[in-house]
Amino acid sequence: MSGKLDRSNLANAYVSGMKEDLKFRGNQLTQINTVFTCGYVIGQIPSNRALYYIKPRIFFPLMMIVWGALTMITAAAHSPQSIMAIRFFQALAESSTFVGTHYILGSWYTERELGKRSGIFTASGPAGTMIGGFIQTGLHQSLEGKGGLAGWRWLFIVDGLMTVPVAIYGFLLFPNTPSTTTAPYLSAAERELATSRVPAHTERAPFNVSFIKRVLSSWEWYGFVILWVIAGETESFSSNALLALYMKAHNTARHTVYRVNQLNNYPTGVPAIGIISTLFWATLTDFLGGKRYLVGYWIALTGIVTSAMILAPQSSTATTFAAYYWAGSVYACQATFFAWANDAMRHSEDSLRAIVIASMNAFSGAVNAWWSIVFYSADLAPAFTRGMWAIIATSIALGFWTAGLTWMCVRRGRMGTVDARVMDEQEVKVNKDRC
Repeated sequence: MSGKLDRSNLANAYVSGMKEDLKFRGNQLTQINTVFTCGYVIGQIPSNRALYYIKPRIFFPLMMIVWGALTMITAAAHSPQSIMAIRFFQALAESSTFVGTHYILGSWYTERELGKRSGIFTASGPAGTMIGGFIQTGLHQSLEGKGGLAGWRWLFIVDGLMTVPVAIYGFLLFPNTPSTTTAPYLSAAERELATSRVPAHTERAPFNVSFIKRVLSSWEWYGFVILWVIAGETESFSSNALLALYMKAHNTARHTVYRVNQLNNYPTGVPAIGIISTLFWATLTDFLGGKRYLVGYWIALTGIVTSAMILAPQSSTATTFAAYYWAGSVYACQATFFAWANDAMRHSEDSLRAIVIASMNAFSGAVNAWWSIVFYSADLAPAFTRGMWAIIATSIALGFWTAGLTWMCVRRGRMGTVDARVMDEQEVKVNKDRC
């Protein structure tokens, strides 16, 4: 959640005085986000490979501490260029968390369990976005000018400090993988159950030409990387804070439409819808036996309809707000699509699964690095007309790609392989042993 909180806080700080204090011009905010994305992309695959050499219990908290320190340093920035440099190194540290956690989750949970766990983890992202607005509002009201610092600077300080207890918790209690866990809260029987429930391929494939060829010849790599490249851009309404920019663009030197607290609070409805949608679809697809593809069709419909609502001539403010809020439901694709990739590669070697999951986020980020500038630059607010058409195009593409990938998974027998009866028998045995 801290990483997503920091990303949303940049937008919150921007509309809460940072733009004026640091004299932002044109699309400099979008450029900063692009630099962050570049660092995030570069760090994806190396971070997931690092989990083979450094225990996740050590690696994740270490990266979190680095990230938190850089977040606090942001409070001392005096120009958009200095923020740009800080954000690049922040992104390198943050790149470890999202794909690394999905890899770990796929190592512990079965198809009937993975969606909910991925959903809970992924929902922390929009939760951070939502909380960020309220935190900025509170800090702006209570700490503005304290110690000679603007309220938006205090936001980064508080955000960075929040990582310390989380990092300590991770260092003490993060369980690693089933085959390497030393978690004190797991009994020997529970560890044995964990390794028996999910196929484990513990061998560490060397990162050489042969391995790269094996990755690039796998249908899973192409199928899921392209899926997330497309799906990642259907999240553009939320990931680029378009509602906040839409509202900010209506404030002029002569007439203020929205106050600072409104600029921070109203957009929190978008991630709120995202949390509900993520948990709903993650739970539903688990209940339906891992039919993650259903989310692809929902997102395709959502993207087309909400963009059309905003593009419609004489679209009212109420209609525009409703469209942005509804569009928040596309957050659901993060949990379900990464769970889908984990499900499809459950019987593949762990090295391949780790690379595919990391590549999904890396290539999506590589596209988003320039996509945001072209279609959602801050100086294109409030209409974002070309961006609305881009959402429609990617939504249509997502519908077709989801159908093709579903067909491929069915053909390969990768839509769900859990034997619920066997799992229940194993769990009953563990419970008896514990008693």
